Order: sequence, then structure tokens, then C-alpha cells
Amino acid sequence: MSTKSNIETNKSIVREFIDVIWNKNRLTDIENYLSADYVDHSLLPTLSPNKEGTLFWITATGKSFEHETIIGDMVCEDDKVMLKITMKLKHIGVWRDIKPTHLEFSINGFRFYRMEEGKIKEHWALIDGNAIENQLKNTNNSCKVVQ
Repeated sequence: MSTKSNIETNKSIVREFIDVIWNKNRLTDIENYLSADYVDHSLLPTLSPNKEGTLFWITATGKSFEHETIIGDMVCEDDKVMLKITMKLKHIGVWRDIKPTHLEFSINGFRFYRMEEGKIKEHWALIDGNAIENQLKNTNNSCKVVQ
């Protein structure tokens, strides 16, 4: 298979993973996307950095938020796929000890995947949980300039 074909295949797998697993919550299909020795480098230290930890995290997220991930930009080279995403969230359950507010808002972030043999081998994410918390608490912890 040519490099261009691999790149298109990897992009398609990641796009489908976001849609099927995150957006449609079809968690029983996760085996179709993650390699047997998958590692998630973005999970909390209290969670196993494997498929089970990822499933737990997706389930917990779904209890706290109605969510949809929208892929903005996607860059792929060799076995790596980088996404700029927007998460549309509605706060429906307790999150960080914050009771449901039913607020709807969006947050931007990044996801990075390494692929191997048609499956996701590794995952990293940068999604600002403090920005989410600030939205829910209706606060802004930005720097203030004093003159």
C-alpha cells in the first residue's frame, strides 16, 4: 500500500473512531479501532492507560456531559494523525464536584494518534479541563493587568 493510501486510511480510521465511539457512544465497537496493546497517554494517573481506562473515561464523560466532538483540522503524516477539535458540551451530571448546570458551551482542544496496522496504537490529548470548569462556574481566571 502506498504512503498516500496509508495516510488516507489512517485519517479515515481516526475520523470514524471519533464519530462512532465518542459521538455515537457505540463503545462495543471499540475493538475495531484500538490495537490490543493500545496506550492512552492522556488519562488521569488513577486510570489504567489502556483500552479499559479509555472506556471508563468515555463513559464518565458521558455521565457528566452530552458531548459532540467536531474535527476542525486534521494533519496526517506516516503513522501519525493530529486533530484540532471543538467539543460541544452540555453539563448534565456532576463533574469536578460541580452539580449539573445544563450550560451549553464549546471548548477547543487537540488529539494526537499514532497508528499501527490499521488501528490506533497510542493517543495523547490536550483539552483544558480548567477552561471547562471556568465555564461551569462562570468565572474567568485570566491575568489582570494593573497599571
